[in-house]
Amino acid sequence: MQLKLIYFDMPFWRAEIARLCLFISDIEFEDFRITSEDNSYLKENGMLSDGTLIPFRQLPVLVIEGESIAQTGAISRICGKIAGMYPTDIIEAGKVDQVIDTVTDINVLINPSMRESDPELKKRMRDDLSSDALPKYFGYLERILEENDSGWFVGDEMTVADIAVWSLLGWIAQGVLDGIPHDLSKPFERLTSLYNAMGRMPKVQEWKRLTYAYDQSSTGEYNYHVPDSI
Repeated sequence: MQLKLIYFDMPFWRAEIARLCLFISDIEFEDFRITSEDNSYLKENGMLSDGTLIPFRQLPVLVIEGESIAQTGAISRICGKIAGMYPTDIIEAGKVDQVIDTVTDINVLINPSMRESDPELKKRMRDDLSSDALPKYFGYLERILEENDSGWFVGDEMTVADIAVWSLLGWIAQGVLDGIPHDLSKPFERLTSLYNAMGRMPKVQEWKRLTYAYDQSSTGEYNYHVPDSI
């Protein structure tokens, strides 16, 4: 199976879920980060210069057997299926989906503050996120972990849902989001345990060595030095 994951600079998390899922499972794929020139071309033409279709003129895009698939959630689910990290049972699959989509919701909540140029307004937005929305969502995720009681979000093994949450928590734990405490998730014991368990995995440690030490961010809020534990 030919897999090519296309993405552009940051926000890195949009491609990271799929990339790490494939890497952990030793699934070969072409890891393709486009240039600024490539990005300008696709914005104008809806494709790369080699003819690769970019359906919504945004990245990431997964090219599988020559077919282009867009949207973070769809790509994550496909890669989860390929890697054996996505359930075949429809109820368990739905439980994985709800976690992936919740991670997307949390990122959508954070994004407006990242685009805000007024420092005072940005601070107020971040204060509101830290005191209300983020702890609320962390509480929802904590409850799911408590109900499953295996250390993972769904079933007894790691799924792509766990990778999605690990990626989110690692981003926050770096402390690069001004006004959002790096230890915001610390009171949530099960979330913390899941993050730390994944951080101890040899394949995750290898991934970090190969990836984060070399990726340079476009803004100070996407520096990738993900901590081993929180």
